[in-house]
Amino acid sequence: MSNVQSDPTTLANNAQTVADSIESAKAAARIAAENKGQDIVLLDLSKQTSIFDCFLIVTGTSRRQLHAIAEEIDRQLKARGEVRLTMSGYDESQWIAIDYGGIIVHLFDQEHREYYDLEGLWGDAQRVDLEPVLISTGALPSPR
Repeated sequence: MSNVQSDPTTLANNAQTVADSIESAKAAARIAAENKGQDIVLLDLSKQTSIFDCFLIVTGTSRRQLHAIAEEIDRQLKARGEVRLTMSGYDESQWIAIDYGGIIVHLFDQEHREYYDLEGLWGDAQRVDLEPVLISTGALPSPR
């Protein structure tokens, strides 16, 4: 009986898939920052779950801003070859979740971000350093 997870080819493919997801999520983080998103955090969840690779978490200050960020991320990730599986919460604009399979983008208003506290819920996840990505936009990564 073999363990598929320990197969070197499978491990290499999984590592590449995670790396690809992280790179696309970094692109989404840059887009969010260019659209004045705040407290941008990228969590690598590949060691916590096999369902997805990472969460990008962003706070917006208004419904219009959250829509703009969601639409621009979706447009540019599509151009990168990412396929959006679902988008929920767009009409309510308190918590917009965009599912790309390996990447889940969470766009919150401040109140809902604090209430759901995804960073706390997934506190054992590794934070990805976004400073090199965000520095050109004038934004800084979340200090949390």
